[in-house]
Amino acid sequence: MRKIAEVNLIFWIMKICATTFGETGGDMLSMTLNIGYGLSSIILISFFIFSLIIQLNSKKYIPFIYWLVIIATSTAGTTMSDYMDRTMGLGYAKGSLILVVLLCIILFIWYKSEKSLSVTNIKTFRPELFYWITILISNTLGTALGDYLADDSGLGFAGGALLIGSLLLVVVFAKYFTQISTIFLFWIAFVLTRPFGATFGDFLTKPLDKGGMDLGTIGSSIVLLTFLFVLILYTTLKEKKQVTPI
Repeated sequence: MRKIAEVNLIFWIMKICATTFGETGGDMLSMTLNIGYGLSSIILISFFIFSLIIQLNSKKYIPFIYWLVIIATSTAGTTMSDYMDRTMGLGYAKGSLILVVLLCIILFIWYKSEKSLSVTNIKTFRPELFYWITILISNTLGTALGDYLADDSGLGFAGGALLIGSLLLVVVFAKYFTQISTIFLFWIAFVLTRPFGATFGDFLTKPLDKGGMDLGTIGSSIVLLTFLFVLILYTTLKEKKQVTPI
């Protein structure tokens, strides 16, 4: 039986919601609660490993567990990126470049090992492990890239989200009107939804005078988590309906 979510419109809505929550939730832990980037990264990486072990040991796709791991990669990716870019002083551009290289390396190793990067039929341990490592790196990259677009590029929070959103529309167009590999387009879209979530998360939380909506990290996180919970409940009921004999 398949181990991961089916890729459809609901998947991408939930992915953007989860990655946006990753931005607001990670910032809430590291900055609002003043735990710091280093300790927050340790806490959230531990949460990621715990949830990943449960996912890897499950026998089938369980929406709650799957999206718990996605949330864990998003929140851990946020604090890991902030630790690299701010605490270690690498900066957004250099941090993004390092993560791009790491992402290319893991995708290369995955392809050499499995002869495919497809995510439509993952049923065994090794490709699923590659899948989750790739997701963790891409979500960390997304935070750094989103921060670069929002802070260093001059686009601002709304401008950065608009740019990434436009690129996502180009990917959608390419899927339906070109012969470009759907696997390649999937991973491009997966990477791009993280900076979109990062910039959109900043847009929700930052003060009005900085171009945000001033909802704060706690308020934004509660709203996003509630919306995501509703979608997880919907997909869970849908899964049960599909496997129930008529």
